[in-house]
Amino acid sequence: MKKLILILLLSSLAFADFSSLSTQQVQEEIKKGTVLIDIRRPEEWKQYGVIEGSHKITFFDAMGKYDVNAWMAQFTQIVKDRNQPVILVCAHANRTKVVGKFLDEQVKMKNVYDLEGGINYGWIDKGLPTVKD
Repeated sequence: MKKLILILLLSSLAFADFSSLSTQQVQEEIKKGTVLIDIRRPEEWKQYGVIEGSHKITFFDAMGKYDVNAWMAQFTQIVKDRNQPVILVCAHANRTKVVGKFLDEQVKMKNVYDLEGGINYGWIDKGLPTVKD
């Protein structure tokens, strides 16, 4: 039993390439021109705004459903290289964990990050601005 638990623990560390960035780190990456992908839904963009320069590509609909092929078709129009750094943004950094893990493990992206705390707790609550359509 202990051996099984150890194997499961070690396998969960396999996606170490995906990690969270602090607000300050994201600000530094924005200055470098790193791509931001906001995966929230349109009503969330409208209510809270987006970080200026973000690309808006909804991943999960209001029912939690998704279409990976449609999302990837949009994503690959923006991100052309598996080594290109990408920062994912959602409300609280829960959805970005799922999408980031997918991009890391399935798509084999090398530099995928998310905003620690999401836009609500990693940006807006820090007094940083968002842009509304």
